[in-house]
Amino acid sequence: MLTRRGRLALLFGAGVYVAAWAFGSRALYPVAVGFLLAVLLAAVNVHVTARPMRYRRFGAMREHVEGDDVAVDVEVEPAGPLGVAGVTVVERIAKLGEKRIALVRHGGILRGRLALERLPRGRYALEEAIAVVEDPFGLERAEVTLPAQHALLVLPRIVDIATPFSESGPRAHDGKRLLMRRPSGFDVHSVREYEEGESLRKVHWKTTARRGQLMVKELQDEPRDEVAVVLDAIAGTPRAAFDAAVRAAGSLLKAQVWRDRRAVLVVTSLREEVQRVQSYAGDWRSALESLAAAEPNGTIALPAVLAEDGGVASRAHELALVTARLEPTLIDRLVHRALAQRKVSLVYVDAPTFEGRPASREPGLLRLQASGVPVAVVRQGDDLAEVLSARDAVEVAQG
Repeated sequence: MLTRRGRLALLFGAGVYVAAWAFGSRALYPVAVGFLLAVLLAAVNVHVTARPMRYRRFGAMREHVEGDDVAVDVEVEPAGPLGVAGVTVVERIAKLGEKRIALVRHGGILRGRLALERLPRGRYALEEAIAVVEDPFGLERAEVTLPAQHALLVLPRIVDIATPFSESGPRAHDGKRLLMRRPSGFDVHSVREYEEGESLRKVHWKTTARRGQLMVKELQDEPRDEVAVVLDAIAGTPRAAFDAAVRAAGSLLKAQVWRDRRAVLVVTSLREEVQRVQSYAGDWRSALESLAAAEPNGTIALPAVLAEDGGVASRAHELALVTARLEPTLIDRLVHRALAQRKVSLVYVDAPTFEGRPASREPGLLRLQASGVPVAVVRQGDDLAEVLSARDAVEVAQG
């Protein structure tokens, strides 16, 4: 496709040629032909280069953490000869808009780098990538659609917590697994013959006595999780406060997983996400990616999520909530849960402090604390690891 400059050059060349013919000036013919040939050669050069291309991005799949500078190296390999045309990659990235990457020739391959500074947490999908091929004089341009690539994922900055604040107090279990003690527990699914090396604790004595041989219980794990970390993603939550909530939820979840406790992450976004984490090596990465992509766009308030019969949050043996919004209904539900001797804790993200305003005064926090609910308050500038650790829970809740 001719550029505006190319069209002007073509018209100028044609005009000079007409003028040379009209006035009989042989000296103008070379000028006219030169302009016309330049446009023609530019078109041929660009269209020879503008063929299907291989497109590779390096660095997008590496682990990036919010606040880091991210460099994505790109590589384009045309199917045909390069000629003297220049190639620029134009990427349209979700949340970042259009980015142009100038490419430099290295043999038969073109390489360039996209530098992104201090990226916030999020999932940055590559919506479109186009290679723009242009001759050195800017007379002809062609566009080649490049193959789809992986999204760029920037993870939340998770902190390490030795002992979560919710483990302080007389009802804590020192991080030990609550296998047969928890109300969800394991149910007897069937019985089978004993196999050498199995624990005698699994022996089903009634069946053993009836059959005259050792029989063991085949346990079926019910779909209830030991610890549920619920991230409130209701729409309207300020972005900075929500990012702090994401960091807090991820840190609490990691602390439970590191202590070999089965956990589940619930994000109450527009499409509620539930990610079970059985082990750090197995499922933790998926939970971290869910947190990276989380957005405050939910439409269901947290009290309704907790009230849902059969929901993951309502069935969990232990519940940890992270929210930037306190409602009387929510406080009532947490108090009732605590009075029923079901473990629950709350991380309250003080949203006004993340907008440069004074800290809010929430009397509901004192009510929760008086009912035995561990509370931690996260404000702008706080050390998240200290706030979420057991030794600081009481101090922070009263602050």
